Amino acid sequence: MTAAVETGLTTTIHGDRVSLLRVLGPAHVWALGVGIVLVGEFTGWNFAADKGGALAALIVCWIVGLLYTSVAMIDSEVTSTVAAAGGQYAQAKHIVGPLMAFNVALFLVFAYTMLEVSDAILLGDTIVAKAGVEGMTHNSFIAATIVVLAWLNYRGVLMTLNVNFVITAIAYISIVILFFSVSPWTQGAVLKLNELVTPGNALPYDWIGVIAAFQFGIWYYLGIEGTTQAAEEVRSPARSLPYGTMAGMITLLIAAAMTWYVCASLMPWEYLGITYYPLWDAGKLTGSPLLENLLF
Repeated sequence: MTAAVETGLTTTIHGDRVSLLRVLGPAHVWALGVGIVLVGEFTGWNFAADKGGALAALIVCWIVGLLYTSVAMIDSEVTSTVAAAGGQYAQAKHIVGPLMAFNVALFLVFAYTMLEVSDAILLGDTIVAKAGVEGMTHNSFIAATIVVLAWLNYRGVLMTLNVNFVITAIAYISIVILFFSVSPWTQGAVLKLNELVTPGNALPYDWIGVIAAFQFGIWYYLGIEGTTQAAEEVRSPARSLPYGTMAGMITLLIAAAMTWYVCASLMPWEYLGITYYPLWDAGKLTGSPLLENLLF
């Protein structure tokens, strides 16, 4: 076997077999899954509060979390036996047939294209809001973000996921730091959950609001199933995919609970449900410039 590092492929001497380099471990799978999703902790989930109140956002957080845990377990187990690049596309091709694979492929292309664009738009809007310069637009920042992401993908999966691991770890640590900096075990010092979420406003639209909030509950976990896309690039699919994916789900469940608790304890549900930057706003409300800049 000869390894062609420049192209990311491994070929036999006679050229009768081509496959991707197996260079990834469970930590890379974790970074891929959590990195895709973690932006949903910074924005998106909070619109559930606008539909059903703060308690509705928590209810859908855990119900959707249970459903996504099931999806992640199924995906990672099936993909560990069908260890081919493409994830759900490869599963559909092997289990159902080419027509199903075509439809799944369209879904994947649209889903991850929109996820990348939404991340770029959010980053551009956040930079403009932070700069506070009149007349500044987000277009150049959006374009620059997409160019950087495309360049990382061009350089290869190992470099992409190494960078992704660092960025994801920093983002997750910022949520943990925010959580412990506001004395979560002491109500009234900084957090005021018992004042902001009361029996009278916890479910302002009753249970119909909970149903309406489900569409935004998926933002806590949307994209974790993307770990299966790396099935052909992990060193041990049977170990790395389930281990990395479930570690990612546990990470996201913890982050979702911490995010809701802090944000719902600092902002009234009416504002929480309409802001584009719930975690950044939470950092600003603590009065700490360090937290504000860290969550930026």
